[in-house]
Amino acid sequence: MATTKSAGSTRLGRDSASQRLGVKLFDGQLAQPGNVLIRQRGAKFLAGKNVKIGKDDTLYSMASGKVKFSNKRITNFNGKTRQVKVINVLTA
Repeated sequence: MATTKSAGSTRLGRDSASQRLGVKLFDGQLAQPGNVLIRQRGAKFLAGKNVKIGKDDTLYSMASGKVKFSNKRITNFNGKTRQVKVINVLTA
């Protein structure tokens, strides 16, 4: 008989790195062209003026100016309306 318990391997202890999602530039802050405004999964925020959307739904600035958040009511294909958040970059 063994005097000590054998050290078995475990299948636990692995974790993925966080994705660092969220708002990167807030309302009223200055944005330069190419600045990431929001990293998101899905279209929680929609792109407004001077904002483009990347293939992973990241919103980024196309011009220099102030970041402005607003709400907008849009109509779905089935006629229902919903409130969405839109992010714009307003040039001077």
